Amino acid sequence: MKVMTKLMFSALCAVAVMTSASAQDKSVMLSNGIKYVDVPYVAHTLEADGPEELIINCDEVDCTTLVEYVLAESLTPKLDNGDISESAFADNLQKIRYRNGKIDGYTSRLHYIADWINNGVRNGFLEDVTAANSADTEKLSISYMSTHPQQYKQLANSKENVAKMQEIEKSLSGQTVHYLPKAKLPVTGFPWIKDGDIIAITTNTPGLDVTHLGIAFYVNGKLTLLHASSTQKKVVVSKVALSQMLQDNSKWTGIRVLRMKK
Repeated sequence: MKVMTKLMFSALCAVAVMTSASAQDKSVMLSNGIKYVDVPYVAHTLEADGPEELIINCDEVDCTTLVEYVLAESLTPKLDNGDISESAFADNLQKIRYRNGKIDGYTSRLHYIADWINNGVRNGFLEDVTAANSADTEKLSISYMSTHPQQYKQLANSKENVAKMQEIEKSLSGQTVHYLPKAKLPVTGFPWIKDGDIIAITTNTPGLDVTHLGIAFYVNGKLTLLHASSTQKKVVVSKVALSQMLQDNSKWTGIRVLRMKK
């Protein structure tokens, strides 16, 4: 199958690609993420008519695509001139966004964050930090997309895609994962949560595992979140601590913490 790539490689993408990985330290994810502050929040930028293809649009992000672009930039090595190549960036993005890096229709995209995390850990570019630092676990029960197909353009009129999604959900359901309950997260975070770590916010919404993504950022001693906010309609650094954000949302139950591995 021929893989088509749609490159909406904006000025922001170009700047990000040219400057990414310039900080050779543990906070390269945060350094790259900060460049996206004030970029508009726009949902469904990956949904298009026609065959599934790799879409890159750094001018408009949601919480997941923001983290994907930052992670892809951070994983891409610099060239001799200090830049990184657009093709290498796109290759890394495809490995992050699609199961084992292969584009094979709508359901090959990693829609559930549990699947997204598993893919990253399996392919060696993510580490599940929570697993080593929190004894609390939950058993996944995944079904949301197949039971709400009308909410997804590529499921609404495709029984075949719904059936494929049900198989993916079945493979994820029953897995036990480590997470940190929100009641156990202090305002100051923990030493094992580092600047630039990926924060996946778990949820009690039936059929879902994670409802929001962001990047850890310590500000004045408080653990905050760099994220694409659907309420503020842009990428922001939260003004309140992550612990308070969790307490303020009854549907948010805690966090999973992931770290980039070079």
